[in-house]
Amino acid sequence: MRITEVTTEAGKQEFIEFPKRLYQGDRNWVCPLDSETDAVFDPARNAAFRHGEATRWILSAPDGKTIGRVATFIDEIRSEANRQPTGGLGYFEVIESREAAFLLFDTARLWLTERGMKAMDGPINFGENDNYWGLLVEGYMQPGFGMPYNKPYYRQYFEEYGFRTYFEQYSYHKDVASVEVFPDRFRKIAEWISKRPGYTYRHFDYSQRDKIAADMVEIYNATWAVFKEDFTPLDPARIQNTLQQAKAFIDPELIWFAYHNDKPVAFFIIFPDLNQIIRHFDGRLTLWNKIRFVYYKLTHEMTRARALVAGVHPSYQNSGIESAIFLELFRVFKKKPFYKELELSWVGDFNPKMISIYEALGAQKAKTHLTLRFMIDDTLPFKMYKDEMDENRAAREAKTKI
Repeated sequence: MRITEVTTEAGKQEFIEFPKRLYQGDRNWVCPLDSETDAVFDPARNAAFRHGEATRWILSAPDGKTIGRVATFIDEIRSEANRQPTGGLGYFEVIESREAAFLLFDTARLWLTERGMKAMDGPINFGENDNYWGLLVEGYMQPGFGMPYNKPYYRQYFEEYGFRTYFEQYSYHKDVASVEVFPDRFRKIAEWISKRPGYTYRHFDYSQRDKIAADMVEIYNATWAVFKEDFTPLDPARIQNTLQQAKAFIDPELIWFAYHNDKPVAFFIIFPDLNQIIRHFDGRLTLWNKIRFVYYKLTHEMTRARALVAGVHPSYQNSGIESAIFLELFRVFKKKPFYKELELSWVGDFNPKMISIYEALGAQKAKTHLTLRFMIDDTLPFKMYKDEMDENRAAREAKTKI
């Protein structure tokens, strides 16, 4: 077997084409857009390169046939937020061969070791964790846009190599096609909360996109800054870029913000599931496929929506404001019956509060992904993310008492 770093145009194309052959015949797999994969490794289009680096490899059999691929990356901000320098592995695909899988892992491990990394997380993305983050282990169905899908045998290879579960990620699904999709008790609480004085709720409006992007950054950064050891501030430029890229398929009425006396306090962002359209394109956004895209959009091919990210300002996290936002969303679903299903993905095992909200909505856990960690320096202790959170919280409380 021969491992080759991707440095040529032919190598870049083969990195994209290999999964198309690997998953041929798998009706669940949806080929990502070629341009989307390219963008991850383009410093001009991926802001993560401002504070990191990435590379990728192709693994070939003796006859020259591609049998695997992998990418590795270092995001300095994420690395410094960990207890030890930590890099990442992603875009992992391989034939059913333990030897081939381990050679890919070894390659990523060596590259990270040479750059001073003490741990390796995978499979993750070189960018934010709302896209292509985690290893699917339960719920093999057509994935929502941005959600990873992989061969079932990958888990065995990761675990046999020495990766351990850092945290579990759950995706909940909710039927929104029925006449009454809101549990009665939840609906009554939401209606009461939504009528409190001083609170207003607004859906996204492109004419206000600059303000709304700023509001989202304010809420998100306030929400997660309490976990300073694990916090990466949200980049306003990334929000602007995401909204611009999604303009062709976004539904403004699925993006909601809550305000208290005009102060932004909560948001919930849902996108129609673009995978339901691009599954027809084999990754290629040709002129003909762009025409087909318009047709599929107008005929409501997208019947599912995926919740991408949410945030509630710490001062309002026990106010029940999430319920009021969901009430607004389900009113939208009621007047747009072509939406049949809502995917709430993903929520970590370290976030029991959000899990409780999803279950109170009547949503069912449908998929489980794992974020795995390999300790390159095996003299360092391994701890699950939720255990680290508990220790960090206890340390902060102890400081407060002093």
